[in-house]
Amino acid sequence: MADLRTNITSVDPVWDQISDEARQAVLDEPLVGGFVHACILHHKSLDKALSYRVSAKLASNEMSMVVVREIVEEAYASDPNLIAAARADLVAVYERDPACHRLLQPILYFKGYQAMQAYRVAHYLWSNGHTDLAYFFQMRASEIFGIDIHPAARIGKGIMIDHAHSIVIGETAVVGDNVSMLHSVTLGGTGKEDEDRHPKIGDGVLIGAGAKVLGNIKIGNCSRIAAGSVVLEEVPPCKTVAGIPARIVGEAGCDQPSVSMNHMLGKDV
Repeated sequence: MADLRTNITSVDPVWDQISDEARQAVLDEPLVGGFVHACILHHKSLDKALSYRVSAKLASNEMSMVVVREIVEEAYASDPNLIAAARADLVAVYERDPACHRLLQPILYFKGYQAMQAYRVAHYLWSNGHTDLAYFFQMRASEIFGIDIHPAARIGKGIMIDHAHSIVIGETAVVGDNVSMLHSVTLGGTGKEDEDRHPKIGDGVLIGAGAKVLGNIKIGNCSRIAAGSVVLEEVPPCKTVAGIPARIVGEAGCDQPSVSMNHMLGKDV
């Protein structure tokens, strides 16, 4: 009888690729060997590597890396959706960011990806009644990455945040799946009201650099918000808006703006 072990193939090709890229990175640049080993090659799975990376970034004199890592690993063990979302985010960055040439890069170097994974753990903590721990994760992510996402915000999977400076996402904001946004985007409120006061972003939306979306308004699926726009009113699906205040200037131009990452406006605008 044949040894069935010889027919076993990789159960995680994504992690296998990351590990292969890490080994090649060490060969190409030995000076980063210790860093790459600590973050990738010392671990046996994506969740273990991410728990190390997130905790290494968020640890402080007030809370040690050991404690933070225990919190992250417990979250991952309790909710497999966190790692599923992390995988979708990783693939999104790899496919949409022209500066990303390896799956390894977001885990090691891209603060937009790292901050999203910190938010996902914070949201898990918030949803399970650990509000002060969630606030701690939010605070540290803001301090380290310059990205302020309230842990109560609801964000889907396949998120790509490029450059990621000065991102602000408010408490009652909702972001759908497969959304892409650039630096200095704000999903904010319009006053001091304490109710549902933040935007609801549909699936497949592309939000340009510096755009501000304010108030409890809906941004339709597969729409585009041009860089620097201030959006104060609902945006229908598959439309492009631009300006201050933003107005509809045309169609979105394709089925998946967040994937095409095309920010150019038509000549008729």
